[in-house]
Amino acid sequence: MATVLYHLGRVAFRWRWFVTLLWVAVLAVAGFAASKAPEASDEGFTMPGIESQKAFDLLEERFPGTAADGAGARIVFVAPGGEKVTAGANRAAVEKLVDEAAAGSQVASAVDPFQAKTVSKDRTTAYATVTFDAKAGDLTDGSKAHLEHAIDAARDAGLTVEVGGDALATQPSAGGSAEAIGIAVAAVVLLITFGSLAAAGLPLLTAVLGVAVSMTGILALSETFGLSSTTGTLATMLGLACGIDYALFVVSRYREERGKGHAPREAAGLAAGTAGSAVVFAGLTVVIALAGLSVVGVPMLTKMGLAAAGAVLVGVLISLTLVPALLGFWPNAVLSRGMRRGSRRFRRKQRRLDNGGSRWAKVVVRHPLPVLLLGVVGLGAVAVPVMDLQLGMPGDEAKSTSTTERRAYDDLAKGFGPGFNGPLTIVVDAKGAKDSEAAVSVVRKDIAATDGVVSVSAARFNDAGDTAVFSATPSTAPTDEKTMDLVGEIRDERSGIEAKASGASFEVTGTTALNIDVAEKVQSALVPYLVVVVGLAIVLLLLVFRSLLVPLKAAGGFLLSVLAALGAVVLVFQQGHGADLLGVETTGPIMSMMPIFLVGIVFGLAMDYEVFLVSRMRESYVHGESAEQAVVSGFRHSARVVVAAALIMMAVFSGFIGAGESMIKMIGFGLAIAVLFDAFVVRMAIVPAVLALLGDKAWYLPRLLDRVLPDIDVEGERLSRKVPAPARVVDQPEYEADTTVSVAEPEALRR
Repeated sequence: MATVLYHLGRVAFRWRWFVTLLWVAVLAVAGFAASKAPEASDEGFTMPGIESQKAFDLLEERFPGTAADGAGARIVFVAPGGEKVTAGANRAAVEKLVDEAAAGSQVASAVDPFQAKTVSKDRTTAYATVTFDAKAGDLTDGSKAHLEHAIDAARDAGLTVEVGGDALATQPSAGGSAEAIGIAVAAVVLLITFGSLAAAGLPLLTAVLGVAVSMTGILALSETFGLSSTTGTLATMLGLACGIDYALFVVSRYREERGKGHAPREAAGLAAGTAGSAVVFAGLTVVIALAGLSVVGVPMLTKMGLAAAGAVLVGVLISLTLVPALLGFWPNAVLSRGMRRGSRRFRRKQRRLDNGGSRWAKVVVRHPLPVLLLGVVGLGAVAVPVMDLQLGMPGDEAKSTSTTERRAYDDLAKGFGPGFNGPLTIVVDAKGAKDSEAAVSVVRKDIAATDGVVSVSAARFNDAGDTAVFSATPSTAPTDEKTMDLVGEIRDERSGIEAKASGASFEVTGTTALNIDVAEKVQSALVPYLVVVVGLAIVLLLLVFRSLLVPLKAAGGFLLSVLAALGAVVLVFQQGHGADLLGVETTGPIMSMMPIFLVGIVFGLAMDYEVFLVSRMRESYVHGESAEQAVVSGFRHSARVVVAAALIMMAVFSGFIGAGESMIKMIGFGLAIAVLFDAFVVRMAIVPAVLALLGDKAWYLPRLLDRVLPDIDVEGERLSRKVPAPARVVDQPEYEADTTVSVAEPEALRR
């Protein structure tokens, strides 16, 4: 592996114009294809195998045309203090709004609340429903403006008017200016790490190019593979973060090899052969984690995972080819000023065997047990709130009170009861019943008599008369645990109710039931997902490190960090500790997909740091150093870059904390805190402590496995025998850039 990548790096450096133009051409072709590709149709959220989804499918089959997914707006009216919404002037304002809304373009229907009897018992609140014949994303600005103008007129009449639904919904931002600040922080970290504008800018440039290639490719293939607009969100985030990190490690190793005296082309080859090998296997672990999302069985999640895996693969290819090519254009620009000039300070620094990383490693090696116990106990304490984890799918109640959707939710809950915002939809299949109306009546009466159900609506039959649908309103809010218990109770009573209905069966669905089912399915899929992903990664790390204990230690450390991260998310977003600091206005259940996202993404990133850090230890151990000294050497070479990589990841992810939507805040916070725990507690403290305690046993591999496993040579042992020793740095006062033996070689050597 190392030898192949060594030659690839040299070729990319030599044929830099060709490689660079090739990537530009790839971007141009992908961009052209994306511009010509039809827009993907949004298939919506589906999760095969759950009761709610089966009921939705039955509705589409038995009520053709009624399951249209056009946009909708629920307009909520609240009368001024002490007045009734049914009073003359208020009623006239409501009816005028409904009439004007119905006259708008793309409007399918507008229902008057007084005719539909959607007025609260105290007559202070009412709501009208406006449906469109186009999806929310396809509504024209004119259609939206017409409805907004009608709403403003009703507000001018003195009514409080708020709008729920997706027609005028505020689109969540992915971070906005905060995300830009995150990228700026990443640039500052790179500049401090390298001390060179070119070295700091090159990883950013290549990462942005990689994201551009990935996103245009996703857009070009969106119609073919049914990718929605949200599919690329994860790909953008991981493509940027991983792309920066992978290029960072290659550039860092290139600078190290130049400092040793290697010619530019040779240094580029060595960087690709050593750091590039680590990049390949780190990228493969990320791809395994993302592709493993298909285990959950959610089509949208599978597509997001595969698209993000593709973005990571592009980042790997760019770091192995385009980065060496760009180094060929400016072989000295990425070096620090002291390295370019060959100053005494630089030469003294080169001769020093200690730096911050090695000094920290020596402390850990001298006191491994206290460090290990402190790290494990600390992360364990943070992980304790995971025991109270409650999964769900927050809706409008989790949005900021500055949004009209949240205010509409609160007004409806106040006027009609907390369960009104999450009614349960009951679908009755009476095809096998002799008297379908009587059977549906039995089901409806029994569900209405269930504790926790406030009311049930009238049943609506399809044209064939063999299927009916009605809604049951709970007494508690959609995300309340009592609502979850109510859904379970209704389903538990199904056999008894169906026995009375003789031949009819029913299923519970609706947004509330769907969210409950999704949470249960995701929770049940978490353990199989962990087994598949961790198992495959252990096999991969077994190949990389040729050790039994190192992969097991890596997996154990990951589980610690991800549980601690989940505990921190529960602490803030569910229990509310420190929520005000992040601008979280409402706490509640953790988004159902959050644990899967966190496990998948953080596992890949954790293995990144494991491979980059421990591969240098393995390299030193293979080259003859003792087990303890190898730990110190690995930290001397890699700790600073791993820390920089982790800070960059945290900066990028923290940008999402500045988003206006609670769910995006949750994802950004969870990923940032997970990287903090994994990079600075697990990899920087627990890993060296465990390796110091294990000693030579850490690198033990049974003879049978040693014979069976292929030797892929990630640490570049064969390269050390193949590549000649570099020219020594000349220890003289000062040298110009074009005469320093170890840095500025003649043009012939650059080739």
